[in-house]
Amino acid sequence: MAANSTPESPLPVGEVSRLIGGWIDRLGAVWVEGQITQLSRRPGAGVVFLTLRDPSYDISVSVTCYRQVFDAVADVVGEGARVVVHAKPEWYAPRGQLSLRAAEIKPVGVGELLARLEQLKKALAREGLFAAERKRPLPFLPQLIGLVCGRASAAERDVLENARHRWPAVRFEVRNVPVQGVHAVPQVVQAVKELDALDDVDVIVVARGGGSVEDLLPFSDEQLVRAVAACRTPVVSAIGHEPDSPLLDLVADLRASTPTDAAKKVVPDVGEEYERVRLLRDRARRCVAAFVDREERGLAHALARPSIQDPHRVIEERAEQVTALLERGRRSLRHHLDRADSELTHTHARVVALSPAATLKRGYAVLQRADGHAVRDPGEVQPGETLRARVSEGDFSVRVDA
Repeated sequence: MAANSTPESPLPVGEVSRLIGGWIDRLGAVWVEGQITQLSRRPGAGVVFLTLRDPSYDISVSVTCYRQVFDAVADVVGEGARVVVHAKPEWYAPRGQLSLRAAEIKPVGVGELLARLEQLKKALAREGLFAAERKRPLPFLPQLIGLVCGRASAAERDVLENARHRWPAVRFEVRNVPVQGVHAVPQVVQAVKELDALDDVDVIVVARGGGSVEDLLPFSDEQLVRAVAACRTPVVSAIGHEPDSPLLDLVADLRASTPTDAAKKVVPDVGEEYERVRLLRDRARRCVAAFVDREERGLAHALARPSIQDPHRVIEERAEQVTALLERGRRSLRHHLDRADSELTHTHARVVALSPAATLKRGYAVLQRADGHAVRDPGEVQPGETLRARVSEGDFSVRVDA
């Protein structure tokens, strides 16, 4: 749709609208899926007006169709219903408005919705969004709980009343949003992101009191699932619909069967915790008492030992042993000394008997030459040689004769 225009020669609005309409007219018919948000069936009018909205995004488009086209599905289609429309884009030049001219409308059945959800579930599971290792543990005692629920809903009342009954000091940051319809997904996603951005929020609870499969479709929306997966705060899913499990249950860190069950799982019961503390205190007291009793028995057993009752007894017993050993040592020493003295006396007598002095006393004499050597052979001396004679009482000189 190229057109020559300048600030000096601009195109009129009508011309621009005509050019856009000509380009749109060349577009073919398409199949479009969405949710009916507004439906206008004026009595006697041959045209039905409705608005088709994308439930995952804040985008909608006007749709028109002849009454006979809509009457074919009027019994099963109404506001909030998901439909598939075979339509051709049209441009209304006087208002500059784009719309779709529907030639056929088909309601999306529950079976088809469940099949699509199953395909989405498998795709998200392959990405690892439902993996168990991604689940974060809930804090034992959250100080501030973020709650996403419908305004003045039974789910909100159940969570608040049960949580405060279990732990009166708990605080809530509540975000009231639509929990079904075309506005549910974007507002629930926005509320979850707002609560996740608050540093004081310890856990986020997304609650709804059940509903039909169509009513719970927002909680299986891919945009919401990815938003919850990206949260840094633990998220609890409390949709309260046991037969069917929305995808939010799979990506949440904890699934509660009902909003009341969510309150029980998120907040501890003060009575139960008090009883648990009392039991632990009693157990600790019993353990300490048993330990003290055991140590007292051990101390009494130790005090009952003879060494503790009469500590000098061991010393006295050892003193007697020392005295006996000392006396034994003395006797042994005296015996050795007496025997040594007797041996010494006998040895002295033998030495005295065998000494040269004793021999001299018996009248013998020892002849020595001038150099002091004893004369043992007559041939060792010469006639006229002077010798020295040694006797018992002294010595004197002698001269050798022939």
